[in-house]
Amino acid sequence: MKRVLLYGDSNTFGIGPMPRLGDDVVHPRGVRWGDVMADALGRDWDVVVEGLPGRTTVHDDPIEGAYRNGLAVLPAILFSHRPIDVLCICLGTNDLKARFGVGGQDVALGLARLAREARATGTVGSVLLIAPPEPKACGDFIEMFAGVEARSAGMAGHVSRFAAEEGAAFFDAGAVISVDETDGIHWSAEAHRVLGLAVAEELRGLA
Repeated sequence: MKRVLLYGDSNTFGIGPMPRLGDDVVHPRGVRWGDVMADALGRDWDVVVEGLPGRTTVHDDPIEGAYRNGLAVLPAILFSHRPIDVLCICLGTNDLKARFGVGGQDVALGLARLAREARATGTVGSVLLIAPPEPKACGDFIEMFAGVEARSAGMAGHVSRFAAEEGAAFFDAGAVISVDETDGIHWSAEAHRVLGLAVAEELRGLA
């Protein structure tokens, strides 16, 4: 049996489009892209879904909590689930909050750092870096993500470049799905379905 670990944020956790900050909108089990992917891959795969709302690649969040730093807790999670045949990292949306002031290239460098650190633990085989669809500043998130359209422009290209430099595979989620217009951050149930099927196909070629 092959094991794949999905390391992500609220979209991997399954948070749905939120009309207001603080709404507790969660897609049911079976709808999340990781669940869709697991069903598509079948019994020969063990899919571990590790999603934390607000998780960044490498940043301590001064408002939502330093524990959301994806780099800080990565080794513990990897050693908890080893051996891991494929590590899928789908992060970067939260890095683009206005409070961090970073752009698409820094998101890609953060993802590359995670791939490098994961490999250094000796717990993973292949790494797949997934560039999330570019967010939009709208709804109740308009201030939190102010200016994100300009800062995230070209992000997928940067992720592709640095994934190659780290020897990691690359997938552009934005090529198959987009954020929901309700909040500009989260994904609809249909987007989860489409992404889950697409990444399942990608994984068959990696492990």
